[in-house]
Amino acid sequence: MSEKKSPLLQPIQVGNLTLKNRIMFPPLTTGYEERDGSIGEQSHRFYERLAKGGTSYIVIGDVTPVNTASPTPKLCDDRQIPSFQKLADALHTYDCKLALQLFHPEYDVPGVGRLIMGSMAAAKEAEAAKADGDMDLFEKKMAQSNEIRTQAYAKLRHDMQFFVTEATVEQLTEIKESIAACAVRARKAGVDAIEIHGDRLLGSICSASLNHRTDSYGGSLENRVRYALEVVDAIQKAVPGMMVEYKLPIITTNIDGTLRGKGGLLPEEAKVFAVMLEKAGVDMLQVAQANHTGNMGDTIPPMGTVPYNWVLPIAAEIKQLVSIPIATVGRVVTVEAGEQILEEGKADLVGYGRSLLTDPDIALKAESKEPIRTCLNCNKGCVDAIQNRRYISCILNAENGNEATVFIRPGNGRKKVAIAGAGIAGLEAARVAAKRGYEVELYEKAQNIGGQILIAAVPPRKSEILRAVEYYEKVLPMLGVTIRTGTEPDAETLNQADAVIVAVGAQNVTLPVPGADQEHVVSAWDILAGEKTVSGHCAVIGGGLVGTETAEYLLEQGCKVSVIEMMDKVAAGESSTILPIIEQDFKEHQVAQYTQTKVTEITADAVTAVHTQTQETVTIPCDYVVMAVGSRKLPFSAEGITVPVTYVGDCSGEKTAGIAEAIRSGYQAANEI
Repeated sequence: MSEKKSPLLQPIQVGNLTLKNRIMFPPLTTGYEERDGSIGEQSHRFYERLAKGGTSYIVIGDVTPVNTASPTPKLCDDRQIPSFQKLADALHTYDCKLALQLFHPEYDVPGVGRLIMGSMAAAKEAEAAKADGDMDLFEKKMAQSNEIRTQAYAKLRHDMQFFVTEATVEQLTEIKESIAACAVRARKAGVDAIEIHGDRLLGSICSASLNHRTDSYGGSLENRVRYALEVVDAIQKAVPGMMVEYKLPIITTNIDGTLRGKGGLLPEEAKVFAVMLEKAGVDMLQVAQANHTGNMGDTIPPMGTVPYNWVLPIAAEIKQLVSIPIATVGRVVTVEAGEQILEEGKADLVGYGRSLLTDPDIALKAESKEPIRTCLNCNKGCVDAIQNRRYISCILNAENGNEATVFIRPGNGRKKVAIAGAGIAGLEAARVAAKRGYEVELYEKAQNIGGQILIAAVPPRKSEILRAVEYYEKVLPMLGVTIRTGTEPDAETLNQADAVIVAVGAQNVTLPVPGADQEHVVSAWDILAGEKTVSGHCAVIGGGLVGTETAEYLLEQGCKVSVIEMMDKVAAGESSTILPIIEQDFKEHQVAQYTQTKVTEITADAVTAVHTQTQETVTIPCDYVVMAVGSRKLPFSAEGITVPVTYVGDCSGEKTAGIAEAIRSGYQAANEI
């Protein structure tokens, strides 16, 4: 008997569209677009890669119908149509449907734009004056430019809170018309569907906490959703028959009882509005988390902070009230999770956002049963990049954002590759080499593969990082990779290969200060590996990622903790979505933080340090001292090895590597053999 087809691969009718499967790429800001908001080569290749991987429905997020200063896709000018049309044509080649998520920011775009343009014009005049040698005029114009820019940002901050209440009916009408005009351009470009962004401006108007209007757009639920329904109607009249989806933002409740999100609706109101949207002719609802809290972690939460697919319960309730399809999104990381959602009838489509960044072939692998590379929900490469105005890239996927130039190349004949070290860099090198058709032997001196990932998974909320190793445990044997744990290969063994990749990793560093060799001084690595146990008051030297995560682990074990850091901030490299959680944890446990502080000596019961700015001496009493001051590459002797050797990961340079750098170095080394 043939194996039952995955429910993710079943087709579905949505409006006038037939989607070949239930796998959706939900709207996610990428930063790949051109400066004018059109679809350039990088953006085109990214979405095309998702379609090639079998995704049936792709929504481009945050497409503006007006020319904003924000770095988002824009379709506000007919000259931008060809780039969207080229993308639509490419996706249709793979039977993939394209939707644009249309939205308007919750601020006075023309007003803010005029101020920004005024600031830029004054700066240009200043530079011209400087070129002419008129320094008085240069300084005058630069001061004018800075003043106007300050006004622009002040207006922006004001509008983000009050525009939805202060906007005139005429302004709202113009915005509605611009959205409808954008939908017309989308149809001309061959786009298949429009998703209305129910958050941002529309969500703010719907929100009881943000909307304080006293006219027909404020007050009751019927009034607050009136404008959103008018936008639906305007789009339907502008592009009759086109599939229309609505992103329905839900204000959820945190474990502590506080509300998560401001724009959008509470669940009971959302249920009523969902019925209204179906009656208005909307073809599908995407039930998602509401935003407007200032922290993207609320809508794209990091690992360990909320349950998987935490908005699914309300999506399932809404599904019982309407007959149109429901899409769900948010921390769905496996094929099995998506299949269960569909089998239980809680939703009709599954949005794999970050998960498709990690592995764009989810649909193909759901059919072939090959393991997917699962998202860690770490937010390191995606959300952090969005918030820092960089383009997104998953730390586990070396191809993200560079799909046109970075891909696994066919092998160059029959070759044998030996890899020393099965940390994340060595594991990725083994995968890529095997994918290229090479015979691969992977050696690891420890009894388990994974390297530092195994200890990185120990601190609170970090266990999900083990998915990175679990993927290789599944896929490498399927690719024919021979894994030899508890083994250190000698030169004679390595010389039997055609190429050697060295991925032996790093070791923790001990701060070279008097007293560092005492028995009560232990390393963070040893604690997280379970090789050392501490108690009482622990002074953690080093407030980087390892130090702060170890501190949290120690708090969980009942220890009192102080953190000593030479820089001016603890956890400076942590994700902006995770940092508030760490800060709250430290506050609740009264963790003493000594920043800009340099350790000078360790005694039997204290750490002596000096403040680098004031030169004041600080004494920090403690029972144990925990070293978390960094790592350095492990040495590897290539003596006697006669075949080409390449170093990857932590042992490849003077600075040790993060997961993203390790993955990319392993990928590149294996791809160049």
